[in-house]
Amino acid sequence: MQTWRLPEIETPDGSRSPVVLLSEDEARAVLFGLHPGQELGDHQVKEHAWLIVVDGSATIAAGGERVDAPIGTLAHFEPDERHSVGSETGAKVLLLLAPWPGEGHYRGDRVTTAGA
Repeated sequence: MQTWRLPEIETPDGSRSPVVLLSEDEARAVLFGLHPGQELGDHQVKEHAWLIVVDGSATIAAGGERVDAPIGTLAHFEPDERHSVGSETGAKVLLLLAPWPGEGHYRGDRVTTAGA
């Protein structure tokens, strides 16, 4: 068993210092902070994404809908679903991605060769 005390894990640069808690073939868990006023703008991932607010509060937007998300809020996004998350007052968010990596996820370590 592995455990983490998520609110106690430091993310000093907010969204610029995500902490990968665990990364396996089945899933990846990433903790990131949002400083007051910080936002992860409109983006998408190739995996199913579950976002859980573990400290503070955030605003989550997708598909024209915007949700205020206090501690304990869980949101799910389908692969390639565009979304954004930000915080006026600061937040800490756990992101779960599965399967990891999702189909079509760019992997810089892959070597490609030209075919004839």
